[in-house]
Amino acid sequence: MTQPNQKTQRKPKIIVGEIDHERLTGLATTALERIPEVAEELLAEMDRAKVVAPAKLPADVVRMGSFVTFDSDSAQHRRVQLVYPGEADIEQGRISVLTPIGAALIGLAAGQSIAWTARDGKKHVLTVTAVEQPAMAAA
Repeated sequence: MTQPNQKTQRKPKIIVGEIDHERLTGLATTALERIPEVAEELLAEMDRAKVVAPAKLPADVVRMGSFVTFDSDSAQHRRVQLVYPGEADIEQGRISVLTPIGAALIGLAAGQSIAWTARDGKKHVLTVTAVEQPAMAAA
């Protein structure tokens, strides 16, 4: 059996809480005119996500505010926090969900990999190795 290439490889299943789903769909819709490529990618992720009540969202799934550790073909081992655009600060490790990598991370669980395209058109792959929620990270 041959391995699928990146172009035909399916995206992993993702799970998003109802509140994040509603907010992120609105955010992406609002951003369509300013940054259409990223906004469309985030909308596509929201369209394919399994939407659940916040209490049903597993602890190891990336949601807004999560601290995510991942391995990447471009950044090696990295830990970031997924935030809304106004809270983003790359030097502090806070990545906006309205960036290509931020849109790729939402809804993934530890152990899942996803291919994503950077703004410069280069394709990358990342694998989530750990997810911590803000309350757990502070403990």
